[in-house]
Amino acid sequence: MEDKLTIVGFDADDTLWHNERFFQLTQAYFADLLADHADRDHLMDRLLAAERRNIRHYGYGIKGFILSMIETAIEVTEDRVPASVIRQLIDAGQEMLAHPIELLPHAREAVEAVGATHKVVLITKGDLIDQERKLAQSGLGELFDEVEIVSEKTAGTYHEIFARHGTGPTQAMMVGNSMRSDVVAPIEAGCWGVYVPHGLVWEIEKAEVPTRSNRYKELRDLGELASLVRTLA
Repeated sequence: MEDKLTIVGFDADDTLWHNERFFQLTQAYFADLLADHADRDHLMDRLLAAERRNIRHYGYGIKGFILSMIETAIEVTEDRVPASVIRQLIDAGQEMLAHPIELLPHAREAVEAVGATHKVVLITKGDLIDQERKLAQSGLGELFDEVEIVSEKTAGTYHEIFARHGTGPTQAMMVGNSMRSDVVAPIEAGCWGVYVPHGLVWEIEKAEVPTRSNRYKELRDLGELASLVRTLA
């Protein structure tokens, strides 16, 4: 009974709906704006370094991303970045925050199918207001038994969530596109970690694939999830 699956957690961004592609489009726009001050590769390296530094201050999400771009623009221009560029970056961030949600293939069907037999929990990290907006616009909110918006996804986070909402991490599964946050961390907590590749991955979310763990699973897409869940029921 220890290994019987009772609860399934779903990541949100780039697992249920598109997200990273909007960040990459904005980064390309950022590179164009600063083209006279830094080449693209150098600029992206500086931006990534700023994002890594600022996670502990701003957390994850669009607002921290925009602040990191502004900080990087100030650095590469040696404090001479035009106010008009900062305004354009703020406008780009506001456009990202207002962008309509686009569900990924099989997202609704997967949550409905798993939710018919197991407790399902949305576990996402990032800005509270933005994540709540995306969930509301997705139309998936009513399908989840619980929703957890957290500041970070660690083994401790998963242990606490699955102990509180389920029967503990050993009877829990986490499904997502981030190897670091949605797969490795849950496996460290004792869960099954199910990787669903998206194609676009933020550098900070990359991690070594835990192929030695018998709790690691990989699917081609969410359409295969219900079948996997049945094998562990």
